[in-house]
Amino acid sequence: MSLTWKQSFRNFETYLRLEKSLSDNSIEAYLSDVIKLENYFIEAGIDISPVIVTYPDLKAFLVWYADTNKNTRTQSRVLSGIRAFFRFLLIEGEIEENPASLIESPKIGLKLPEVLSVEEIDRIIEKIDLSRPEGHRNKAIIETLYGCGLRVSELVNLRLTDIHYKEEFVVVTGKGNKQRLVPVSQKALKEIDIYKQDRNHLTVITDQNILFLNRRGRQLTRAMIFTIIKDLAAKAGIKKNIHPHTFRHSFATHMIEAGADLRAVQEMLGHESILTTEIYTHIDRSYLRDTLIMFHPRS
Repeated sequence: MSLTWKQSFRNFETYLRLEKSLSDNSIEAYLSDVIKLENYFIEAGIDISPVIVTYPDLKAFLVWYADTNKNTRTQSRVLSGIRAFFRFLLIEGEIEENPASLIESPKIGLKLPEVLSVEEIDRIIEKIDLSRPEGHRNKAIIETLYGCGLRVSELVNLRLTDIHYKEEFVVVTGKGNKQRLVPVSQKALKEIDIYKQDRNHLTVITDQNILFLNRRGRQLTRAMIFTIIKDLAAKAGIKKNIHPHTFRHSFATHMIEAGADLRAVQEMLGHESILTTEIYTHIDRSYLRDTLIMFHPRS
């Protein structure tokens, strides 16, 4: 009996969870990409098992998908998920050749992430109302996000036992449950200490070890961090499209602009490949170019 899409999805999910140690969000993204492929076959009226999909089938899918999704980054991401799926089928011995191996990714232009200036970050922090119960918590959140260059998922999962005050380091659990040590500034540690005094006054705490909690003593969600930041940016009059990851981009950019070693920034950000970190050198170069044009006497 030929492998069904449903069974292949279950097997793929198990592989991503146990073999690759991916997070729930990453697994959901991969499965979503492959489900798009299955939906294409359903809409086209093609009864086909995943093990007999061919290179021309995938080419036809990409044409179909690109017709309604013009964003080349989205197309490239979906293709990445489909490639991973067929690599898995090859590893499992379900197929003898990978039909996705010859598919080329759509050409993507370099898109630099939005970055805040130090002055803009200061403006955001100034708009935090410290008289409110969540004021010191929100200030500690911004200082930690920017001061350590954390992903929002890493921030919400920070534990009290992850903070090492004497050594001025935090233990961060990143993608694939990989841990890294990240230096933390005295300013961020001070704000965390002040917030912890407010935290101790919460009547109920669901998880005693989670650092950042809501008013009901529960772990903050990523959506809540997003809301906090959007609200503060609006109050500070910042028109840029910012989100929690913007502070991570800003951290990396400011570090490189100040002359930090690229490898050191890679370690602090928890990037598996230095190529990912190198995007911030492009930001730095564009900054240098603008400065040259503005100030050089020959420009």
